[in-house]
Amino acid sequence: MLTFTIRQLQSYTRTKYNKKEFTNSLFMKLVEEVGEVAEAINKNDGRKKDDGLSSLADELADVIHYAVAIATINDIDLEQIILAKDQVASKKYNQSPNLFEYLANSND
Repeated sequence: MLTFTIRQLQSYTRTKYNKKEFTNSLFMKLVEEVGEVAEAINKNDGRKKDDGLSSLADELADVIHYAVAIATINDIDLEQIILAKDQVASKKYNQSPNLFEYLANSND
């Protein structure tokens, strides 16, 4: 199975979106996709009829795509900020290990 890093995904999205002016339209797409995640969850939980058009996995992938694209065109290094934010949250909520520690001790 092919794997990739967040940094590689950001490099890839930079080939598609390369102007900060895209931020607003990408944000609108992100919001739309979050709504589609809600629909997929409602279908999975039986609150809405499943039309077979989309799955939770598909919609989550779309959310990640647009979030990464927004970060990329605004020069945000997601790998760095995710590690930093996780360290702060781990201290705040007294959780262990934090992501940095987990990755350092991971055998993957």
